[in-house]
Amino acid sequence: MPPEISDQEIAQQERRSGLRTLRRVTPYLWPEGETWVKQRVIIALSLLVLAKIVAVFTPILYKYAVDSLSGEVSDLTLGAVGLTVAYGGSRLLTVGFQQLRDAVFVRVTQRALRQLALETFTHIHRLSMRYHLTRKTGGLSRIIERGVKGVEFLLRFLLFSIGPLFLELILVAGILFYLFDVWYLAVVVGVIVGYIRFTFAVTEWRVKLRREMNKQDTDANQKAIDSLLNFETVKYFGAESREAARYDTAIQGYQTAAIKTATSLAMLNFGQSLIITSGLVAVMVMAALGVERGALSVGDFVMVNAYMIQITMPLNFLGTVYREIRQSLVDMGDMFDLLEQPRDVDDKPDAKPLNVTGGVVHLDNVAFAYDPARPILKGVDIKVAAGENVALVGPSGSGKSTVGRLLFRFYDVSGGSLTIDGQDVRDVTQNSLHAAIGVVPQDTVLFNDTIRYNIGYGRADASEDEIIAAAKAARIHDFILSLPEGYDTPVGERGLKLSGGEKQRVGIARTLLKDPPILLLDEATSALDTETEASIQEALQHAGQGRTVITIAHRLSTIADADRIVVLQDGEVIEEGTHDALLVQNGRYAALWARQNADHGADAP
Repeated sequence: MPPEISDQEIAQQERRSGLRTLRRVTPYLWPEGETWVKQRVIIALSLLVLAKIVAVFTPILYKYAVDSLSGEVSDLTLGAVGLTVAYGGSRLLTVGFQQLRDAVFVRVTQRALRQLALETFTHIHRLSMRYHLTRKTGGLSRIIERGVKGVEFLLRFLLFSIGPLFLELILVAGILFYLFDVWYLAVVVGVIVGYIRFTFAVTEWRVKLRREMNKQDTDANQKAIDSLLNFETVKYFGAESREAARYDTAIQGYQTAAIKTATSLAMLNFGQSLIITSGLVAVMVMAALGVERGALSVGDFVMVNAYMIQITMPLNFLGTVYREIRQSLVDMGDMFDLLEQPRDVDDKPDAKPLNVTGGVVHLDNVAFAYDPARPILKGVDIKVAAGENVALVGPSGSGKSTVGRLLFRFYDVSGGSLTIDGQDVRDVTQNSLHAAIGVVPQDTVLFNDTIRYNIGYGRADASEDEIIAAAKAARIHDFILSLPEGYDTPVGERGLKLSGGEKQRVGIARTLLKDPPILLLDEATSALDTETEASIQEALQHAGQGRTVITIAHRLSTIADADRIVVLQDGEVIEEGTHDALLVQNGRYAALWARQNADHGADAP
């Protein structure tokens, strides 16, 4: 069992995580080479300081207005009305500076959010297949959503709240000390210190509750999305009530955590109010006694009240801001953990674009294992000549699909090498490698958009004529024209509005539009009925003309015409040759062929 981590160690980890997050966010506020961003930050800070200075001296105008009305001061030039108007103008000026500050800074915030969201989205797409096979899509999307919102809050309030708030508190405390005496300062400092210590202590406790709430929220969201993505499966097994109960259990966990969070917030708010009210009453009693003694005027009493209220507002704001910053750091920490997730497969610093001259694919003594304890490929040697159609067959777990994943470099080989026209795939850029290979998978997944968009996805700059030509080559153009909306027909989420054969044809058209020199057919027809498979097979044969084709097959009837068939078993090549030659050998391939023919015969009426 792993050793238990103490609360102190957890707190240290959280501080390190918070400092890491702050270091990651700071460059978005002060980016190198972005002069306009720095200028806007400086202007916004200048406006902020002006707003605070005006706000701090506003209660003095209020005092003189009250003294003028009470007759205690009669020689003021502005008079009571003028002072009241000046007081109102001062408050308006404070708000004006604050709003102008926000207007200046909003471009900095939105730029940062856009860059961070793009960075996160791009990084997720660059993560390895190993990571994506274990991810939870719903939880991942919620982590990104909360993280970006946390950055927006932190960028705005870290700059415009914490530092300026303490500036305002120091100015107010200084004015009270200068105009009155040290006891007023002592009470104000006591209130500030007590409030901050109480707020920080309770908030640290609430952060743990918030983390648990986030965990439950992520789990509930993941279960909801997972269930919706498997809508058909839920229906097949009549599991609607089961899914609802599963989701309700997850929501119940979130509800419990949310109740604890809300209850602790109520306790925090009451404690903060108690501290502030005690300080306010203490200062007001001192001022009232001063007025009774004749040492202070009524205006002084009103001014002290105004300053205490002015302190109360930023202190309340400090509590809110600190809570939100701590919670934002938790949310952002999850997102930055995601950004720091290492990539198993990365381009070398000196990687060059792949130069395909013929399309020769060579697996030279390739070894590979997803888990070191369970090797998948054990010294596989396969060479596919330029323009050759080679099929890989074998029982489940023999390593057929793994060869395709290594070719596309979803993973790197553990031993040996995999080359294309003599270039090791580990030495070339992944973008150029992916551009050279077209894949038609067993289950083509389409975007929730139109047929035109999904075919055009094969090449971003394709014209309408090229899209139509690819559809014709995939034998789906006539079907598309028969639809009421033609190429503008939406295909639904994951292409569910189309049949399996129709989706496969769209996938083939998309790959043909890409026009790759190497084509990988990964059991592209195994999920289709016999009649549909035959028509798709014709489209695939047309697609393979003039290209190097590697076909991963389950149904041997679909690859009988291949130039060469490679039989894999337990991660090793055990047979190789043409269909007829392998039947003559009467080995493993012949046994698989006989078994599949017997199965088909048994199924016949």
